[in-house]
Amino acid sequence: MSNQTIESLEKRVQELEAQIEDYQKQLIHAQKMSSVGALASSITHEFNNILTTVINYAKLGLRHKEEERREKAFTKILSAGQRAAKITTGMLSYARGNESRQEPVDLQLLVKSVIALVEKDLSMNRVNLHTHFESNPEVVLNPNQIQQVLVNLIVNARQAMPSGGRLDIAVRINPESNMAEIIVRDSGAGIPSEQLHHIFDQFYTTKEADENGQGGTGLGLSLAKEVMEAHKGRIRVESAVGKGTAFTLKFPLSTAAIEAA
Repeated sequence: MSNQTIESLEKRVQELEAQIEDYQKQLIHAQKMSSVGALASSITHEFNNILTTVINYAKLGLRHKEEERREKAFTKILSAGQRAAKITTGMLSYARGNESRQEPVDLQLLVKSVIALVEKDLSMNRVNLHTHFESNPEVVLNPNQIQQVLVNLIVNARQAMPSGGRLDIAVRINPESNMAEIIVRDSGAGIPSEQLHHIFDQFYTTKEADENGQGGTGLGLSLAKEVMEAHKGRIRVESAVGKGTAFTLKFPLSTAAIEAA
């Protein structure tokens, strides 16, 4: 084989690698937009509630001259504004570009930022959220990517409980593996064992098409697995039909966290 042929093949391989990288970015973006779409209705509803609260208490404050009534009205307005700021901060963080930069992050604070985005959606769908923060481990990660993984897992869990149910989210340090863990556990229908082995396969989905012909893309969990592997972590699943499903995200602790332990 001539040098010219080898150089031509090497160039073609480089072009294909660049195309694959571009397609991966497009898939990640598509999955993110799918998650945002699933939350859009509840977030809009929440902002309408916040605006109604602000307007009503502003009218109350203007109408009443008593200091106590006015102070109560302004306190309610401040609380509503802080709630709105919390949601927009979470959305802006979630919508940031697909940066590959990793940084030390308080895992508990990251999970709370995701909860701010999804709690109204869960409430509207009669899903009772229970949080368990046993510790606040520091992990080196890409916050945007892990937020995306978490939103996808939570949306999946909510969709697995169409009549409502219970969702538990926990953050802890596993002393046996010395890794930080985020656990997302639902009380949904569960996943049959024959499907469980394939759920991380690309384009494999357990979701049936809805009345509009829309079903799962099969991208979310395969991308979640790729993201966790890029963080030198793991994603594990346990499920029982009729009892529910639990996903565990496992992260290596940061050097500072290990030294502090």
